[in-house]
Amino acid sequence: MTERKSENITWHEGQVRRSDREAILCQRGVTIWLTGLSGSGKSTIAVAAERELTNRGRLAFVLDGDNIRHGLNAKLGFSPEDRAENIRRIGEVSKLFTEAGMIVFTSFISPYRSDRDAVRALMGPGDFVEIYLDASLETCEQRDVKGLYKKARAGEIPEFTGISAPYEAPESPELVLDTNRQSIEESVGKLVEYLDAKGYLTPASGA
Repeated sequence: MTERKSENITWHEGQVRRSDREAILCQRGVTIWLTGLSGSGKSTIAVAAERELTNRGRLAFVLDGDNIRHGLNAKLGFSPEDRAENIRRIGEVSKLFTEAGMIVFTSFISPYRSDRDAVRALMGPGDFVEIYLDASLETCEQRDVKGLYKKARAGEIPEFTGISAPYEAPESPELVLDTNRQSIEESVGKLVEYLDAKGYLTPASGA
């Protein structure tokens, strides 16, 4: 649990329930946590899934790792401590989106299991769906359009996941997408199929 420095603060409850928002949106709020190596397809699949759900009349939004570091987390680096704080903040933001009834996709390497587990612990039952994009290091390096792996191997980028920093794959994710072999369309199809089968694309019972 995060240590709070602020004192004399009180949590204020609103008059609109989460289920009221979900009924309006005709969906269940959920955080879809995409994790995997750089180049495994996280951002591409998140953006494509967001587009697909929007086409279906659902409200979805992508929180992308690079985009977040342009603003909210601009002062954080890539040390283990900064990575942990990066993920903690995103977990809290994702929780707010989820409680607002939105389907939020997060696209972060999030290399440490403990950090991902801490975000899961923030959420209610069924509010956190961990999806592992299973792509080999070789595959990710072949897709390295930004040249990041090349720079990391040359020692120009310190603490680069998969090269000079570890990646801990999920042990029991809700869904695994084999992006070594699956096309973007196939991966998005399986993701949306999962959400539909689990009832996230319809209001929760009692809404």
